[in-house]
Amino acid sequence: EAVNHELARRCRALGGRVSCENIYGPTEITIYATRFHLGEDVSHLANVPIGVPMRNTKVYVLSPQGQLQPIGVPGELCIGGSGLARGYLNHPELTAQKFVDNPFAPGTRMYRTGDLVRWLPDGNIEFLGRIDQQVKIRGYRIELGEIESVLLKQAGVREAVVVAREQGGAKALCAYV
Repeated sequence: EAVNHELARRCRALGGRVSCENIYGPTEITIYATRFHLGEDVSHLANVPIGVPMRNTKVYVLSPQGQLQPIGVPGELCIGGSGLARGYLNHPELTAQKFVDNPFAPGTRMYRTGDLVRWLPDGNIEFLGRIDQQVKIRGYRIELGEIESVLLKQAGVREAVVVAREQGGAKALCAYV
């Protein structure tokens, strides 16, 4: 889950007695892709950074046209490197969509995360959100559009919208039909 500013502040308050890091990474790249040491104050940023690439990992921030984005310009996070999975078992179409040829390292592939990020001037990456309708609830990635399509197949349902809402400090799915 994303590290919020309150947790980052609490880590800084420990005064170096422990080392706290924000480790980011999807399962498709062996879970760990970037790291950010929580020892510095980042309250001036909208989000706690996800850090810099870990060893043997390559990260790219790309425009919708597949061009590298300059510092400060949002784009999709794509990740390559030695920990990249082969794809999704028994899902060749999804594999072809998400695991693509890496134009910056011919002969290799990269994973299109669907995460919206931007490079910060200090070399860290800031997570901004998603470029699709995927949400994360209690560690599970959920495609809202897939739930909507199932609801639309039910008798008597003409329209459906599914959203993730915050209730009592936790996210929950809420469907409107």
